Amino acid sequence: MSKATDTYQTLKAPSEGIFRDRGSKFIAYASRVFSEEEVKTHLEFVKKEHPKARHHCYSYRLGMDKNRYRANDDGEPSGTAGRPILGQIDSFGLTNISVVVVRYFGGTKLGVPGLINAYKTATAEALNAGAIEERTVDVLIEVQFGYGVMNTVMQLVKRIDCEVLFKEFETEALLRLAVRRDLSERLMTELSATEGVEIEVLGER
Repeated sequence: MSKATDTYQTLKAPSEGIFRDRGSKFIAYASRVFSEEEVKTHLEFVKKEHPKARHHCYSYRLGMDKNRYRANDDGEPSGTAGRPILGQIDSFGLTNISVVVVRYFGGTKLGVPGLINAYKTATAEALNAGAIEERTVDVLIEVQFGYGVMNTVMQLVKRIDCEVLFKEFETEALLRLAVRRDLSERLMTELSATEGVEIEVLGER
Protein backbone atom coordinates (compact mmCIF):
# COMPACT_ATOMS: atom_id res chain seq x y z
CA MET A 1 0.00 0.00 0.00
CA SER A 2 1.46 3.36 -1.04
CA LYS A 3 2.05 6.02 1.58
CA ALA A 4 -0.31 9.01 1.53
CA THR A 5 1.26 12.10 -0.01
CA ASP A 6 -1.27 14.56 1.35
CA THR A 7 -0.88 14.43 5.13
CA TYR A 8 0.91 16.71 7.60
CA GLN A 9 1.25 17.25 11.35
CA THR A 10 -0.32 20.25 13.08
CA LEU A 11 -2.07 21.27 16.29
CA LYS A 12 -5.55 19.95 16.95
CA ALA A 13 -6.48 22.93 19.15
CA PRO A 14 -4.84 26.09 20.57
CA SER A 15 -2.37 25.57 23.43
CA GLU A 16 -0.32 27.69 25.81
CA GLY A 17 3.00 27.51 27.64
CA ILE A 18 4.77 29.69 30.23
CA PHE A 19 8.46 30.15 31.06
CA ARG A 20 9.98 32.44 33.71
CA ASP A 21 13.57 33.63 34.09
CA ARG A 22 14.93 36.29 36.47
CA GLY A 23 11.60 38.07 36.78
CA SER A 24 10.72 38.05 33.09
CA LYS A 25 7.66 36.04 32.07
CA PHE A 26 7.24 34.52 28.61
CA ILE A 27 3.77 33.27 27.61
CA ALA A 28 3.49 31.29 24.37
CA TYR A 29 0.26 30.92 22.41
CA ALA A 30 0.20 28.27 19.67
CA SER A 31 -2.63 27.94 17.17
CA ARG A 32 -3.44 26.12 13.93
CA VAL A 33 -3.70 28.51 10.96
CA PHE A 34 -4.13 28.12 7.21
CA SER A 35 -3.18 31.57 5.86
CA GLU A 36 -1.24 34.75 6.55
CA GLU A 37 -4.58 36.41 7.31
CA GLU A 38 -5.24 33.90 10.10
CA VAL A 39 -1.70 34.48 11.41
CA LYS A 40 -2.48 38.21 11.61
CA THR A 41 -5.78 37.51 13.41
CA HIS A 42 -3.98 35.27 15.92
CA LEU A 43 -1.33 37.93 16.58
CA GLU A 44 -3.96 40.65 17.04
CA PHE A 45 -5.88 38.45 19.48
CA VAL A 46 -2.78 37.90 21.63
CA LYS A 47 -1.92 41.63 21.56
CA LYS A 48 -5.42 42.45 22.82
CA GLU A 49 -5.01 39.89 25.59
CA HIS A 50 -1.63 41.38 26.61
CA PRO A 51 -1.59 45.08 25.68
CA LYS A 52 1.01 45.90 28.37
CA ALA A 53 3.54 43.25 27.37
CA ARG A 54 6.84 44.67 26.14
CA HIS A 55 7.20 42.28 23.21
CA HIS A 56 4.87 40.14 21.07
CA CYS A 57 7.28 37.94 19.11
CA TYR A 58 6.02 35.33 16.69
CA SER A 59 6.74 32.79 13.99
CA TYR A 60 4.64 30.75 11.65
CA ARG A 61 5.02 28.05 9.03
CA LEU A 62 2.41 27.30 6.38
CA GLY A 63 1.73 24.80 3.62
CA MET A 64 2.40 21.20 2.79
CA ASP A 65 5.85 22.13 1.41
CA LYS A 66 6.47 24.34 4.49
CA ASN A 67 8.03 27.09 2.37
CA ARG A 68 5.87 29.94 3.71
CA TYR A 69 7.18 31.16 7.03
CA ARG A 70 8.25 34.19 9.03
CA ALA A 71 10.18 34.84 12.23
CA ASN A 72 9.62 38.20 13.94
CA ASP A 73 11.66 39.48 16.92
CA ASP A 74 9.40 42.49 17.68
CA GLY A 75 12.18 44.62 19.12
CA GLU A 76 14.22 41.87 20.79
CA PRO A 77 17.86 41.53 19.61
CA SER A 78 17.98 40.03 16.12
CA GLY A 79 17.66 36.25 16.09
CA THR A 80 16.83 35.86 19.78
CA ALA A 81 13.03 35.39 19.56
CA GLY A 82 11.47 34.62 16.17
CA ARG A 83 14.11 32.11 15.11
CA PRO A 84 14.01 30.09 18.36
CA ILE A 85 10.20 29.98 18.09
CA LEU A 86 10.39 28.79 14.48
CA GLY A 87 13.07 26.27 15.45
CA GLN A 88 10.65 24.61 17.86
CA ILE A 89 7.86 24.52 15.27
CA ASP A 90 10.29 22.70 12.97
CA SER A 91 11.62 20.46 15.75
CA PHE A 92 8.07 19.23 16.34
CA GLY A 93 7.63 18.69 12.59
CA LEU A 94 4.59 20.96 12.34
CA THR A 95 3.09 23.17 9.67
CA ASN A 96 0.00 25.39 9.37
CA ILE A 97 0.84 26.75 12.81
CA SER A 98 1.47 30.15 14.39
CA VAL A 99 3.15 30.75 17.75
CA VAL A 100 3.12 34.13 19.50
CA VAL A 101 5.24 34.61 22.64
CA VAL A 102 4.59 37.68 24.81
CA ARG A 103 7.23 38.92 27.23
CA TYR A 104 6.79 40.84 30.44
CA PHE A 105 10.18 42.32 31.36
CA GLY A 106 11.29 41.61 34.91
CA GLY A 107 13.97 44.27 35.23
CA THR A 108 17.00 42.05 34.61
CA LYS A 109 18.50 41.66 31.13
CA LEU A 110 18.84 38.02 30.11
CA GLY A 111 21.44 38.44 27.38
CA VAL A 112 21.32 36.77 23.98
CA PRO A 113 21.68 33.14 25.23
CA GLY A 114 19.05 33.75 27.93
CA LEU A 115 16.57 35.21 25.46
CA ILE A 116 17.06 32.39 22.96
CA ASN A 117 16.50 29.84 25.71
CA ALA A 118 13.42 31.66 27.03
CA TYR A 119 11.61 31.93 23.69
CA LYS A 120 12.60 28.38 22.74
CA THR A 121 11.43 26.93 26.07
CA ALA A 122 8.13 28.85 26.20
CA THR A 123 7.32 27.62 22.69
CA ALA A 124 8.25 24.04 23.55
CA GLU A 125 6.00 24.22 26.63
CA ALA A 126 3.05 25.33 24.48
CA LEU A 127 3.62 22.65 21.84
CA ASN A 128 4.11 19.92 24.45
CA ALA A 129 0.83 20.99 26.05
CA GLY A 130 -1.05 20.76 22.76
CA ALA A 131 -2.54 17.75 20.99
CA ILE A 132 -0.80 17.08 17.68
CA GLU A 133 -2.81 15.49 14.90
CA GLU A 134 -2.29 14.31 11.35
CA ARG A 135 -4.46 16.12 8.81
CA THR A 136 -4.95 15.82 5.10
CA VAL A 137 -4.34 18.55 2.55
CA ASP A 138 -7.73 19.29 1.03
CA VAL A 139 -8.44 20.68 -2.44
CA LEU A 140 -11.33 23.16 -2.49
CA ILE A 141 -13.62 22.71 -5.48
CA GLU A 142 -16.75 24.57 -6.63
CA VAL A 143 -19.25 22.51 -8.62
CA GLN A 144 -22.22 23.92 -10.53
CA PHE A 145 -24.81 21.66 -12.19
CA GLY A 146 -28.41 21.27 -13.25
CA TYR A 147 -31.00 19.44 -11.20
CA GLY A 148 -31.17 16.63 -13.77
CA VAL A 149 -27.81 15.29 -12.60
CA MET A 150 -28.34 16.03 -8.90
CA ASN A 151 -28.46 12.36 -7.83
CA THR A 152 -25.35 11.48 -9.85
CA VAL A 153 -23.33 14.34 -8.35
CA MET A 154 -24.49 13.79 -4.76
CA GLN A 155 -23.78 10.05 -4.91
CA LEU A 156 -20.28 10.80 -6.20
CA VAL A 157 -19.70 13.36 -3.43
CA LYS A 158 -20.76 10.78 -0.85
CA ARG A 159 -18.75 7.92 -2.39
CA ILE A 160 -15.50 9.90 -2.50
CA ASP A 161 -16.12 11.24 1.01
CA CYS A 162 -16.10 14.97 0.25
CA GLU A 163 -16.89 17.60 2.85
CA VAL A 164 -19.66 19.95 1.71
CA LEU A 165 -18.63 23.47 2.78
CA PHE A 166 -21.46 25.36 1.09
CA LYS A 167 -24.56 24.54 -0.94
CA GLU A 168 -27.02 26.68 -2.85
CA PHE A 169 -30.03 25.56 -4.85
CA GLU A 170 -31.41 28.24 -7.14
CA THR A 171 -31.67 28.20 -10.95
CA GLU A 172 -28.86 25.65 -10.79
CA ALA A 173 -27.27 23.83 -7.90
CA LEU A 174 -23.90 24.95 -6.52
CA LEU A 175 -21.64 23.10 -4.10
CA ARG A 176 -18.29 24.04 -2.58
CA LEU A 177 -16.42 20.92 -1.57
CA ALA A 178 -13.25 19.97 0.27
CA VAL A 179 -11.69 16.69 -0.84
CA ARG A 180 -8.32 15.29 0.17
CA ARG A 181 -5.65 15.92 -2.41
CA ASP A 182 -5.04 12.24 -3.21
CA LEU A 183 -8.71 11.84 -4.19
CA SER A 184 -9.24 15.16 -5.95
CA GLU A 185 -8.17 14.04 -9.43
CA ARG A 186 -10.56 11.09 -9.31
CA LEU A 187 -13.41 13.37 -8.19
CA MET A 188 -12.80 15.92 -10.94
CA THR A 189 -12.45 13.23 -13.61
CA GLU A 190 -15.80 11.67 -12.68
CA LEU A 191 -17.52 15.05 -12.37
CA SER A 192 -16.17 16.14 -15.76
CA ALA A 193 -17.65 13.01 -17.30
CA THR A 194 -21.11 14.08 -16.10
CA GLU A 195 -22.96 16.22 -18.64
CA GLY A 196 -23.61 19.83 -17.66
CA VAL A 197 -21.27 19.94 -14.66
CA GLU A 198 -18.92 22.91 -14.32
CA ILE A 199 -15.91 22.67 -12.00
CA GLU A 200 -13.58 25.32 -10.57
CA VAL A 201 -10.62 24.64 -8.30
CA LEU A 202 -10.52 27.34 -5.61
CA GLY A 203 -7.27 26.35 -3.90
CA GLU A 204 -6.11 24.21 -1.00
CA ARG A 205 -6.33 24.29 2.76
